[in-house]
Amino acid sequence: MFDKEKISKLFDSFNDLNVLIIGDVMVDSYLWGNVDRISPEAPVPVVSITKRENRLGGAANVALNIKAMGANPVLCSVVGNDAKGDEFITLLEKQQMETSGILKSDKRITTTKFRVIGNNMQLLRVDEEIDNNLNENDRIKLFETFLEITGKKKIDVIIFQDYDKGIIDEELILKFVEKAGELGVPVAVDPKRRNFLSYKGVTLFKPNLKELSEGLKIEIDRKNTGELKEAVSKLKSKINAGIVMITLSEDGIFVEYNDNGEKEIRLFPSYVRAISDVSGAGDTVISVASLCLAAGSDPATMANIANLAGGLVCEEVGVVPVDKERLLRETLKLEL
Repeated sequence: MFDKEKISKLFDSFNDLNVLIIGDVMVDSYLWGNVDRISPEAPVPVVSITKRENRLGGAANVALNIKAMGANPVLCSVVGNDAKGDEFITLLEKQQMETSGILKSDKRITTTKFRVIGNNMQLLRVDEEIDNNLNENDRIKLFETFLEITGKKKIDVIIFQDYDKGIIDEELILKFVEKAGELGVPVAVDPKRRNFLSYKGVTLFKPNLKELSEGLKIEIDRKNTGELKEAVSKLKSKINAGIVMITLSEDGIFVEYNDNGEKEIRLFPSYVRAISDVSGAGDTVISVASLCLAAGSDPATMANIANLAGGLVCEEVGVVPVDKERLLRETLKLEL
């Protein structure tokens, strides 16, 4: 069992942390309804809409998870100068989160994912986005905003939440990570394919198995631990990350790190859950892991708690943040 007092203090310490989140923000737009017939026009279900809802998505869902865990999130990103961009700012304000790090650009549209939910099942997703890199003017403004935030506020951990929508590029990553090093701030990354090998020298690197395979351009059998170990070793040789944590969906989570100069490898199985929707689970994992990192948790404890958190949010329909009190209760039941 975990040391109850130690874990409770760890969770309490989250309340004192400031977390800077850099990456692709978006609006998750939901259409909820009922299905009781098939369309006569095509073999598709007809959804009778009963509710519409807009939520914070992408890197902003990481911010929601950070806030739900008691810490203070600060987002640094770019949205379009459009109606959805206004909606995004409004959603942040409703959550009482800072908006000073959000820039508006006339050269982009606000990424929006429309999800159609019928009878509590996701039936369709429609994406509206521009995924090309920021233009030079917006890139300069984003880095200046980053410098302004880090100059005014003590940041305890920086999270890169990359969705390949163009907010982050290799040059910006280099500048952000270099500045984080000067400030002594740990950096955690939830990567995607485009910039996969650009995050050199970061503290924590957390891809899922598909991203690891695509990023290294190799096939990996999820059931073959030897192949996974070889892939992670190859990854570490390329980016020199301190901790590599691979989420394996229903097979749990793999973590490799150094402990007093010795390589440690742990594989934690997933916890049995009534899975409703895996959307947003990766956001939760990187959020909880980053808070543990900032609070000085050992990598094994970090991975175990993050693994549990990712499973909890999969019980909900749609993208939702983790419940801190429930996560604490269930963490105290675990054996490390």
